[in-house]
Amino acid sequence: MAVSTTKKVRISRFDRESLVGFVNPQTYLRPTGVELLTPDGSFSVVPYDEVKTVQFVKDFEPQDPSERKVFSTRPKMDGLWVRVKFRDGEIMDGILANNLLLLENHGFTLVPPDPYANNQRLFVPRIALSELQVLGVVGSPLRRRKPKPVAKEQIGLFD
Repeated sequence: MAVSTTKKVRISRFDRESLVGFVNPQTYLRPTGVELLTPDGSFSVVPYDEVKTVQFVKDFEPQDPSERKVFSTRPKMDGLWVRVKFRDGEIMDGILANNLLLLENHGFTLVPPDPYANNQRLFVPRIALSELQVLGVVGSPLRRRKPKPVAKEQIGLFD
């Protein structure tokens, strides 16, 4: 039996007001756009060229203007630290999964810089971007710290 789940989202658009509604995280990305079920029960597909971001949110409250858009220090979460520049010139940082199998055909899913904000994840369509830069790789598996050697004065309990 398949499990049905929906997530709350806010779709920010370039030239129009934002839309709020629900999406199924496994099937919301369609070839023609983002599938959205509004709170009043109507169904629509928003074309990718209108979408700036799909914000997976905790509540439908309006976006807080004081929310951080860029990291103030190097992030600690594993992944690719990226900076995206939208077609309208806005700049935003995020963490992209360091796994090429998780990349979608139509865009990128990022973790935003402010962990305590209303936004939990963001989907950014490729067509909404003018630039995407990788600023760093955080938590690379190639640079694991070696464990500290045990001091020779230390007695072994079970030796």
